[in-house]
Formats: sequence, C-alpha cells, structure tokens
Amino acid sequence: MEATLINPLRAGMRHTRTIDPCIMVIFGATGDLTHRKLIPALYNLALEQPLPAGFSAIGFARREYTNEDFRKQALAAVNANSRRRPVNANVWETFAQGLFYCPANFDDPAGYDRLGALMDQLDRERGTAGNRIFYLATDPSYYPTIIALLREKGLARRGDRNDGWSRIIVEKPFGRNLASAQALNDDLSTAFHEGQIYRIDHYLGKETVQNILVMRFGNGIFEPIWNRRYIHHVQITAAESLGLEGRAGYYEKAGALRDMIQNHMMQLLTLVAMEPPAAFVADSVRDEKVKVLRSIVPLQDAEIERNVVRGQYGSGWQGGEHVLGYCAEPGVARDSRTETFVALKLLIENWRWAGVPFYLRTGKRLTKRLTEIAIEFKRPPYLLFKGTGADEMQPNVLSLRIQPNEGVSLRFGAKVPGQEMQIRPVNMEFFYGRSFGVQPPEAYERLLLDCMYGDSTLFTRRDETELSWRLVDTIAHAWSTMPASSIGEYEPGSSGPRAADELIERDEMTWRRL
Repeated sequence: MEATLINPLRAGMRHTRTIDPCIMVIFGATGDLTHRKLIPALYNLALEQPLPAGFSAIGFARREYTNEDFRKQALAAVNANSRRRPVNANVWETFAQGLFYCPANFDDPAGYDRLGALMDQLDRERGTAGNRIFYLATDPSYYPTIIALLREKGLARRGDRNDGWSRIIVEKPFGRNLASAQALNDDLSTAFHEGQIYRIDHYLGKETVQNILVMRFGNGIFEPIWNRRYIHHVQITAAESLGLEGRAGYYEKAGALRDMIQNHMMQLLTLVAMEPPAAFVADSVRDEKVKVLRSIVPLQDAEIERNVVRGQYGSGWQGGEHVLGYCAEPGVARDSRTETFVALKLLIENWRWAGVPFYLRTGKRLTKRLTEIAIEFKRPPYLLFKGTGADEMQPNVLSLRIQPNEGVSLRFGAKVPGQEMQIRPVNMEFFYGRSFGVQPPEAYERLLLDCMYGDSTLFTRRDETELSWRLVDTIAHAWSTMPASSIGEYEPGSSGPRAADELIERDEMTWRRL
C-alpha cells in the first residue's frame, strides 16, 4: 500500500507525492538526536498518516538492546519529545511493530551482515521492496567507516535499480573545513551517486524558511520590490540564550562560525537572495542558491578584520542565575579561542543586490532565543509629512520569524487617530498557529518525508556545501593569524560584543533588538 500527499511547494500545480514503503536504518539509534528528533518525527508522521503501510525503522548502535528494548526507548522518546501528546495507543501499537534493532559496533563487518539479513526479512514480511534510507546520526568520525562497510557489504545500491532504491541522510557537521568536506563527499560518492545523498539542515524544514519561497515568488506585492532599488539592507540573526549544554566536545572543534554560519545562516541567505528558479524542482532551486554563493564578494584579510567580528561570552548573571564564562565551562580549554559569537557583513555582487549589505550574526548566551530574517526597505522622501514625525520614523521592515513562534510581520507607518497628522509605526503580523489553527510540523518531519519521497529540494548539494566552506575557511585562516585580543568578551544576556555594534554602526545602521 502506498501513501500520497500534496507537496506544499507544488500545491498550486496539484502535484501529488507517492511514497514507497521503505526501511530507515538509523546509525546511532541510541543517541540524543534519535531520542529528541528522529523517533518523535517518525511517530508524528505515522499519526498524521503520510507514512506508507509497512514502513520500518531499524536502530543500529553498540548497546545490546533487543527489539523490545528499542521500542521501549522509542516510546519514552515520544512521550518526552513529540509535539503530539499524549500518545495515541492504537497508532503507537502499529508504529512500534515496525521498529527493530540491530546491535553492533560501527566498524564490525558481521553487524552489517546481520543488518542485511534483517532488511531482507522485512522486505519479505512487511513489503518494503528493497527500498532503503540510511541515516548517519553518529559522530562524524564514524561516517567513512559506515559508508565503506555499506559499500563492501552491498547494502548501498548505487544508482536506480529495479529491486529498490537506496538513499543516505548525512547530519551536520558536514566536515570541519573545505578539505574534510571534499574528502567526505568523495567517500560518499564511492557508494552513492549525488542524487542519493541528502545532506540535512533542519533549518530548511522550518515552515517560515519554506515560506520565504512562497512569499517571494507567489505574491505579486513582494517580488517587484525584492532588489537593490527598494531594499536598504538585510539582517539575519540566529541568537541562543543557552550556553553549551554539555556539548563542549563538539563546540570546541566547531565554534559559532562552523556550527551556524557555514550551514544554517548561509542557507537562509541564499533563499533570501536567490533568483526565481525555472521550476520548483530540486536542481533548479539549488542551482539558484549556488549562483548566490558564487556571487558573494570574497573577503580578504583586511576586510575580515574590519567586517567580521568574533566574541566569547564571559561569566555573569543571566535570567537571575550566575552562569560560567565559556572558558570555565566543563570540557573547555581554559585558554580556548573558540568563538561563541560571530557577526559579519557580506556583499552580493550581482544585478539584483549590488550595494545592498547583508549582515549576519549568531551567538550563544544572548538576550533571548530568536532566529529571524529582517528585510529593511529604503525610506521614502516623506516630503508631504514634514513636522508630523515622519522624518524620524523607523523604516519599513519585513520580518520573517523562524523560531520561536514562526510567523511574519510587516512594519509600516500609520496615522494616529485624532485631528492632528501624526504618524507612528505599526505592525501587521501573521503567526502560523494563530492563522491556521494548527501547530506546524517539526522540521525533521518534513525533511524525513521529503527523503522518502525522493525530493532533495530542501537538502544541500555538494557544490553548495563546498562553496560555503570556502568562505568560512578564508575567515578561519585569517583568524588563526590574529592575536587572542581580537576575540571580544561579552556579558551573558547581552546582544553580543561592542565590536558587533560598531560593525553595523559604521554604515549608519543598528541591529534589530533581540
């Protein structure tokens, strides 16, 4: 039995999507990502019935679990993290029948033999027809080993075959620099062709991110003014109020530049700046995103020193609680130069965006958790409204809120009621939950479903990944030659180091308040 649904990006064209029954193998199935995101996402898909009958998930990890142990852990994960609670007993019973477990070390060839036998058994018993998705939810150091053994054991079926398809989902971080990303891409290409590789960035599964495309290309009021003639500048912010939360081992190697700028924020930038694709199909959309990355003006050493700011949070008070500075966090070197904040200015050298600055900032231990894209428009002359306060008015801003409370707001000037002509800024707002009366699906739900369908539109392509790494590598190399004093300390609960304010104030602008 097959499940069908409408692709939201193609709803106007009335395309339906047919999902084949398949098996998803989760490498690292006892880890945090599986517990918090993957199992709850799969359960919610089962609850809302886009999952095909016979869908099966196999956990592959080192712990000596039985199938029943894995199902109990999965139920605990759903109870703790599903957006749809309490658990529907009937749906859970059916869903749990498709959960299996294969205990093995990631470098144990015999484990892959057992995995292959189990998948063959499920093909016969549950009708999964040889269709496989391999999800790498492990530490990236295991990726080459897993890929090599999938290839050697014949579990990765390269190309299109009559006896089923194979796809692989790769979690970030996708390398830690350009060379390692290229090496991983080369490893993947030995077992899968590019059309089978799904590099996942969960930001692209969020409703507001997808809505960027609909707002720009589906509404006549926005696309005509989405250019340098009307837009003054763009701000993209990804702020977190939390610190490391036990992730020092990962964060010490990554930092804010690699953790956020290289993937999430560059993806948001390309969606805002891209040209209209020829069609809403994967390669057409991703072709336009790549053109944006190629058009970003390269940063030289002097420009990096002037237009890129890094910072590190110190100790202090946040939310009525005393918090440790970054270098005092457990697992962090006391002399660490890892940045927890980055702000930068980028220019896109093409016809649409010439002269329009794009400002990006991201950081930990900031005022609040907020991810948004703010498009600030140029001011009109206001000659008709002298003496009304219009000459001091804030500019029009279109704000796309990605998290929390996904939605869109538009700030514009309006007359204050009364006899006098007074103008004040007002907001017109739209929130998904309030407008549609439903909670938007989690990003992983959408992305997992797209992979099952074979739609890679919201996944990153090899050239996208490598182009964004080129930009990040240039910055990281320049930082390696700078003194430690170039890392500005900022107070927890603030909006970042003072140097970030100076970066944007040089252009006579200010950051939006968090």
